[in-house]
Amino acid sequence: MHVRRVFCIGRNYADHVAEMGGHVDRDPPVFFTKPADAVMCEPDTIPWPIGTRDLHHEVEWVVALVDGGRDLSREAAAGCVGAHAVGLDLTRRDLQLTAKETGGPWDTAKAFDYSAPVSALVPGGLDTVAANTPLVLEVNGKRRQTSTVDHMIWTVPALLAELSRLFELKCGDLVFTGTPAGVASLAPGDKLDARLGSLARLTTAMGRP
Repeated sequence: MHVRRVFCIGRNYADHVAEMGGHVDRDPPVFFTKPADAVMCEPDTIPWPIGTRDLHHEVEWVVALVDGGRDLSREAAAGCVGAHAVGLDLTRRDLQLTAKETGGPWDTAKAFDYSAPVSALVPGGLDTVAANTPLVLEVNGKRRQTSTVDHMIWTVPALLAELSRLFELKCGDLVFTGTPAGVASLAPGDKLDARLGSLARLTTAMGRP
């Protein structure tokens, strides 16, 4: 599948909103993008990024669109999903914190090279992923992040509908749907095992500077 655009949502699991100091009851969704060439499919090793002293992992359910449009209803948005993966929204947290403090954009924190590794895409509509499907990340064999996808604040149809009011969605778009609590620093050489239930799996390792 040719990747057209990569959309991401922040603050979509209540426990992650809380750990980042946000307010679930009044914070709107935060959308940002990554360039298509930030995507790495099933990498054995993820190159260590330059320009950071605090790289964080964020495991996410990724949906791939086979259709799109503008100003979609939730029902129409749901019908645009044609495949699924598990992915990592790698984040230069130190640069993100600086951007938040200064009111600057998140590009340097989120949209850097190789910042969106994903598993192989698994074809299927939204009914392919059950509401209680686990989303899990282990680092060096130890559990770091775990939740189920029904803990998302914005469901996939809801967030796609909201996105379609800001962008025209099209076939080839990837959407990272948010991360649960447990985000933490990575170190060179760390081994990562990300899973979306039994549907999708990404096993990889961080490279060294």
